[in-house]
Amino acid sequence: MTTAQLVSQIKQKKSFLCIGLDVDLDKIPEHLLVLEDPIFEFNRAIIDATHHLCVAYKPNTAFYEAYGIKGWQALKKTIQYLNKNYPEIFTIADAKRGDIGNTSTMYAKAFFTDLAFDSITVAPYMGKDSVEPFLAFKDKHTIMLALTSNKGAFDFQTLTVPKQELYKEVLQVSKSWKNSENLMYVVGATKAEYFKEIRKIVPESFLLVPGVGAQGGNLQDVCKYGLSKNIGLLINSSRGIIYASKEKDFATIAALKAQELQSQMKILLKDFI
Repeated sequence: MTTAQLVSQIKQKKSFLCIGLDVDLDKIPEHLLVLEDPIFEFNRAIIDATHHLCVAYKPNTAFYEAYGIKGWQALKKTIQYLNKNYPEIFTIADAKRGDIGNTSTMYAKAFFTDLAFDSITVAPYMGKDSVEPFLAFKDKHTIMLALTSNKGAFDFQTLTVPKQELYKEVLQVSKSWKNSENLMYVVGATKAEYFKEIRKIVPESFLLVPGVGAQGGNLQDVCKYGLSKNIGLLINSSRGIIYASKEKDFATIAALKAQELQSQMKILLKDFI
């Protein structure tokens, strides 16, 4: 999917909502547990109920890997279901990969070629040759960790090394990498005050923003500093939507929670549409 296609979807749906599909069998409704593939059935119900309210889905691969081969099969069935039934949706493999060149190439093939995701999250700690293999894939996007929403982000990401904070250095240097136009960045919603500085470095890049909802991030604050000329934001919500109910109406309640965010986004987008 191209960036232009993503922007078109945002304007059409009046939404820049991304829904995280982080499936924990201890948290899904009990009536699903008797099914052959409860993870996929949970995902399918959530997707069917919310696809018109969001522009992206983001399965965190750890929640699938934890269940071994059955979890991986559920992930594959989920992405196949999305690509077949809702091909306009932007898909994100939240895998946070990052390794030396040959290994990164294989990770890229796994998620871009075999699973056919539109994008993948990566960790930049090993530098250019660990990220560029992902950037080589046409119409695929690499979403690089920049300033994350967790408390531990302050351990390294905001340290000055030596002229500016590390996260700023990561953003600045990454712009020089081959095919850097395919880069997006992860910036946590709990760091809303940093968005103004981030936009000085990457004014038009898309930012994937976790942390709205359960983690305490504020949508209005993020948009105040983070919206760009081409909108440039994907706001992710996971637990606040998919686990809003453990009853048989879980998908309906999830849609109501998604609609609450979409309604706020519609107002914030009035100057863009």
